[in-house]
Amino acid sequence: MSSIVSVRNGAPARRAFLKLLAATPLFATMATRSFAAGIGKAAGNPYEKLGIRPLINARGTYTYVGGALELPEVRRAVELASHQFVDMFELQQAAGRRLAEISGAEYGMVTSGAAAAMSTAVAAVLAGTDPDKIWQLPDTTGMKNEVVMLGGRNAFDNALRLAGGKLVLAPTQADLAGAIGPNTCLVYTTYRDERVQEALKVTKAKGVPLLVDASSSVPPFENFTKFAKWGVDLYCISGGKGLGGPQCSGLLLGRKDLIEAGMANSAPWEGAVCRAMKVGKEEIMGILAAVEYWAKADLNALNVVWRGRVERVAKLAETVPGVTTVIHTPVGSNSYPTLTVNWDEAAFGMTVAQCVEELAAGTPRIEALSTLGNRSLIPPLRKPKPGVVNKLEVVSMTLQPGEDLIVGRRIREVLNKARKSHA
Repeated sequence: MSSIVSVRNGAPARRAFLKLLAATPLFATMATRSFAAGIGKAAGNPYEKLGIRPLINARGTYTYVGGALELPEVRRAVELASHQFVDMFELQQAAGRRLAEISGAEYGMVTSGAAAAMSTAVAAVLAGTDPDKIWQLPDTTGMKNEVVMLGGRNAFDNALRLAGGKLVLAPTQADLAGAIGPNTCLVYTTYRDERVQEALKVTKAKGVPLLVDASSSVPPFENFTKFAKWGVDLYCISGGKGLGGPQCSGLLLGRKDLIEAGMANSAPWEGAVCRAMKVGKEEIMGILAAVEYWAKADLNALNVVWRGRVERVAKLAETVPGVTTVIHTPVGSNSYPTLTVNWDEAAFGMTVAQCVEELAAGTPRIEALSTLGNRSLIPPLRKPKPGVVNKLEVVSMTLQPGEDLIVGRRIREVLNKARKSHA
């Protein structure tokens, strides 16, 4: 009996040893490089001159860590655009035509972000191209001003109110028809699946346009064209997330009449309510370059590279006894291979939140994703949803070459230290 117990107790240790053996090539690679010393030095680090510590982004394309890095094609387009002047009215019109060709939508326009696209969409349906109404906003007296939020409120719905929209909540699909009334000017949703098609049956019958918030839906690029094929009136996409365009850019696509109204309510029109959400010639050319890139990109090849990064992080993390990992690719939003790192918080004496804090406090600074720890949310929105368990996640897409080994090593160090201290 004692021999059986001994074998069982030794199994976790043997598994950890085998995982350590499998990770040996990674340790050998780390031993020949000084990653931490090289962070930011290849291209110079202007942030350090301001006393700001650069960070390794293992968190994903969140705005508060700078979104995504611009694609090389985008950087070139932005640089070329910065050397000449152009008529901004003509540029937006030309960009709109090109976006229509690629997306299949009737028209498109470049905004200063997905949230700006939301505000622009509301202004478009409120005022149209009527100069008097454009000047009147955000005062909506005499206008239909209710925006039905299919799916309920979210962290970005203030963008709908900025131009004068009044929110009406429709928590579920079943609530939609009843929520649409004589003052409804728009229906907004973050749904991106077949529920959009179901919603369209209601909104088309009611004669109310539907805006789909598809901010983080690319990649895959199919989502750039899907909503146009479905007949969605308006949809918006972030330029500074998966597209890899300028951080201060976004897209509004859809019906030509509504896009033209959106342009009339935006920069460079002086007096327009969305004039403050100015987008420059550099952002316009930059995001067009990003769209052109994704129209031809090999996503399967990119996923192989991205998955390889989190696989290396997983190998290093799993050398700590009691640590397990899972790799998955979310569907509908932020669709990149993502690593979840699991351990018994009580046995290790370390919570996920504490691990995230320690990674961020170390050198180099590492920002990992805690499913309950988005510090960019205002306090009322930080309350966890019932039944949601906090997890440590590492997103592959925002890791640069070599950073996967740094992240894996630091997670290993932090968790191993906690396990030993709590033993």
